[in-house]
Amino acid sequence: MKKISQIVEEYIEEKPFLYEALIQGIINNAALAEKIQPELEEKIQSEIKFQTINMAIRRFSEKNKIKNSLQMPKFSKNTDIILRSNLIEITIEKTRESQNIIKHLYEQINIKQGDILTITQGINEIMFLTNTKHLDLIKNTTPNDSIKDITKHLSSLTINIPIDFKETVGFFFMISKTLSWENINIVDIVSTLTEITVITNEKDASKTFDILNKMINKYS
Repeated sequence: MKKISQIVEEYIEEKPFLYEALIQGIINNAALAEKIQPELEEKIQSEIKFQTINMAIRRFSEKNKIKNSLQMPKFSKNTDIILRSNLIEITIEKTRESQNIIKHLYEQINIKQGDILTITQGINEIMFLTNTKHLDLIKNTTPNDSIKDITKHLSSLTINIPIDFKETVGFFFMISKTLSWENINIVDIVSTLTEITVITNEKDASKTFDILNKMINKYS
């Protein structure tokens, strides 16, 4: 039979927002223990002492505060955030003609003059992130029946990251949880070796910039 401490830990770990709030110290351990006591007792069909749950929560919180502090990545003092707006994301079905479509778009979209064309290829789909002005170009280049989705009014925020971040556990989670806490919807995340791009709705772009900037300053 599992120990009460294991049951408590599993309960918390299954709830990311509860876990994060506990680690940040914004949840009262005793109040949490009182709240989850009936649910835990129902789960194991047995009574559990309040003090046992409270102690398990305290130990879990202390252990993970230390663990999280050791894992936090460090940004460079020179880390920049590049914000681009008025973007669209178009998802098409991946076919034999897809590479010809990609080739044509690269020929027509002038990246050297500041235009954007980011292409993500999945197993069955291809996603284009580009300037809204290129919507008609993509529509005219791509068969209508292969277009699966068009999302407009997007912004992208690109952060340059140290190369060793690829070995950092929880880096992507750190970004997603930071934005989720502020009720920012992440439309997409695109990454390369030393860049990560967060795609959001335009209405959230300014707030997202401020949040990411504070995060970088905190961990640099």
